Amino acid sequence: MSRIDFYTNPMSRGQIVRWALHEVGADHETHVLGYGEPMNSASYRAINPMGKVPAIVHDGQVVTECAAICAYLAEAFPAAGLAPEAHERADYYRWMFFAAGPIEQANSLKAMGVTPTHEQQRMVGCGDPERVMDALTAKFEKDAFVCGSRFTMADVYVGSHVDWGIAFGIMPKREALLAYAARLRERAAYQSAKAIDNALIAQQGQQQ
Repeated sequence: MSRIDFYTNPMSRGQIVRWALHEVGADHETHVLGYGEPMNSASYRAINPMGKVPAIVHDGQVVTECAAICAYLAEAFPAAGLAPEAHERADYYRWMFFAAGPIEQANSLKAMGVTPTHEQQRMVGCGDPERVMDALTAKFEKDAFVCGSRFTMADVYVGSHVDWGIAFGIMPKREALLAYAARLRERAAYQSAKAIDNALIAQQGQQQ
């Protein structure tokens, strides 16, 4: 299968996709883009009109949005065994898109210091941010991974939100969430991907 072009910045959600690429063992070339003009250049906006990373180009096909990229890679590289089996599809898709919607929104509100009123909760997709965290906690009090006892690509996406949320203090440090994040950090693909991004962040810091 042909190589993937991977557009990212180490201080972005591109870390999610790098981890996913390592999990499936995909041959890829990394293109690191700076914020500002590089992400808004005509050449990159031809790939992603939003001028945001990450994005991948595979066999001439562009995929953006982290959840979509993760789901795409799981299907494009079936030998990795990270796509859902028939009995896992409900949990796989439910929680992957729960992370893309309510969790992403709840984390963003927390990071911005915004607490929606009861009336505003009817308007925002996540509803009550605290209820989002309660639902997520209850999930991992019951299951080791998104699909029960087996790690799937949904854990790359959901787990990244939990990992970052705890690290940056925007998610509660509840025992079930801490334990889930700890399980994910033990994965070789997580560690190898994280090492690359940490090295790139350090390199950027030296250049400033």
